[in-house]
Amino acid sequence: MSEDLRPIVIKRIKKSAAGHHGGVWKLAYADFMTAMMAFFLLMWLLSSTSEADLKGMAEYFQNPMKVSLSGGSGAGDATSILKGGGRDLTSSSGQVKRGDIEAEKRRQTTAELRKEFERRERVSLDNLKDSIEKLFDNNSTLRQFKSQLLMDVTTEGLRIQIVDESNRPMFDTSSAELKPYTKEILRAIGNALNAVPNKVSFAGHTDAAQFGGGERGFSNWELSANRANASRREMIAGGMDENKVLRVVGLSSMVLFDKNDPLSPSNRRISIVVLNKRTEDAMLMEDGFATVNVEESDDAASSLAPGNAVK
Repeated sequence: MSEDLRPIVIKRIKKSAAGHHGGVWKLAYADFMTAMMAFFLLMWLLSSTSEADLKGMAEYFQNPMKVSLSGGSGAGDATSILKGGGRDLTSSSGQVKRGDIEAEKRRQTTAELRKEFERRERVSLDNLKDSIEKLFDNNSTLRQFKSQLLMDVTTEGLRIQIVDESNRPMFDTSSAELKPYTKEILRAIGNALNAVPNKVSFAGHTDAAQFGGGERGFSNWELSANRANASRREMIAGGMDENKVLRVVGLSSMVLFDKNDPLSPSNRRISIVVLNKRTEDAMLMEDGFATVNVEESDDAASSLAPGNAVK
């Protein structure tokens, strides 16, 4: 047979690879990972998107024609200057914005609680004032001294002033020795103050009469401080809790009750203030940061000032 007539034989080899050597599964896995990444990215975007953005997007998908006709107003951040959902990058959003709202709510709640506390405290001091007045009215011994007892509620608390009368001084002349009836008054008041938890401040005041040695020797400053301390000791002896005392000062004649007559007996007095919480905190602040809003007269404000005294 000639070579031209020899039949042509074509061999076809079918190749097949084992399953674990194929690459189809890799493509499927890559598609899956891409989908998962897109899903988590979507979830992250939704969690960090402000409530205004979410409402805008929801409005767009619910009624796109309405948003389009309004020029984009209503979509996206309500604070944005861009119409159609543009976002104001200078605004706070997400957790930060919600945190600011919660902080503001807490501040409002604290202010309301403080206001309510101060209201109840004022009622408590008013009730204490009434109870002391009734104590003097119902006691025949104390009733005769009621004209020397002055009480009023100031921005600092309940102020109780015991003043001298021309024929009835509280102390011996130029002395811190209490008269017997003054002891009765102080003991009765001291026992009544236990009805409230408030701290107490004592201030002594004198008239403007000077000692022979002037201010360089024993003066109205020492006398007023000694009388304030004598009053404190007598009230504790009457039953007042000694831990209630916050401050004892002598103010000499710096704060006159009768400014028109510096030598008037009414200038010689003991001022006892049942302090409200705001004034107490202001006194306890060592750095002087806290301030007290005093709206009363100079006498009311200065009854707690350092250095006042009684004569």
